[in-house]
Amino acid sequence: MAKINVLIAGSTGYIGIELVKILSKHKNILIKYLCGKSSVGKNISFYDKSLKSKKLPNIVKFNKSYLKNVDIVFSALPNGEAQDISKILLSKNILIDIAADFRLNSSKSYYTWYKQKHRAPGNIKKSIYSLPEFTGKIIQKFKIISCPGCYPTSILLPLIPLIKKDIIKLDNIIVDSKSGYSGAGRGVHKIYAKKNLYESLKPYGVGFHRHNSEIEQEIKKIVNKKNLNITFTPHLSPMFKGILSTIYIETKKGMSLEKLNKILKSTFAKKQFVKVKKINSYISTNDVINTNECHISICKTKYKNKYIILSAIDNLIKGGSGQAVQNMNIKFNFPESRGLI
Repeated sequence: MAKINVLIAGSTGYIGIELVKILSKHKNILIKYLCGKSSVGKNISFYDKSLKSKKLPNIVKFNKSYLKNVDIVFSALPNGEAQDISKILLSKNILIDIAADFRLNSSKSYYTWYKQKHRAPGNIKKSIYSLPEFTGKIIQKFKIISCPGCYPTSILLPLIPLIKKDIIKLDNIIVDSKSGYSGAGRGVHKIYAKKNLYESLKPYGVGFHRHNSEIEQEIKKIVNKKNLNITFTPHLSPMFKGILSTIYIETKKGMSLEKLNKILKSTFAKKQFVKVKKINSYISTNDVINTNECHISICKTKYKNKYIILSAIDNLIKGGSGQAVQNMNIKFNFPESRGLI
């Protein structure tokens, strides 16, 4: 069986390592190049000993000459760098970006939220924002695939089906999310060296976190209403990985807990990576760690027409590398779960 050649840029970051793990066991994939900067010459097992038994190339500095030897470029680089890669792609190359470079619909929005001038604005229209459970095979028409952020993945999966049914009041959706510190990248240990990272809980980006932009953008694709009001607050928690999002919603009259649960169950009945649990289930990040799954539970409150949605994912897999591979599988007509289970 002929294999598809892959280059991974940013291979030594937390998401990059998870991507290497997944792709190294994918029977249709050959990892041709692992790229890094400060890690050039090292073996990837230096960063994760579980990869020691794998036959993988040593880390090299990215060079555009490599593009002629690969079919897919995965970018797990910091925001901005996939834009430069997108400008030198060959006709045979597919770019799958796990950062934010092509998540927003316009270069103006990107500048507003990321405070960087977009260096490849012409490629935005050639890209697709792909949350695979909803995007489906339309992804096959695009050369640039943008993977959603980790927080938006956990939030949009349960919200989109309910918003499509026009049963949620949109003027006061509140989201409180807790993430493992791996979501801040390897540099988090230096940034929080004197701030007791491993025993404290810290909010950040309060009121203006960048992921607000893509959450609102994707919802407005469904309902372009001026009264859309989503308050999103992320927190860095003293665990390595995982995200638990707690979403507070108010429904229109006549909508029971059972009806909400039924909508979600029917939406994801044939989606193997989204599990809708029993009503009032107290799910946790521990249920989804090291998987590409999202677990969702709807819980009652003491107030009529007000409910709480719990959504849990592994931020490095379903919120990062796993979702990227899931998108790749759909793009190339592989079984959607290949390499992921």
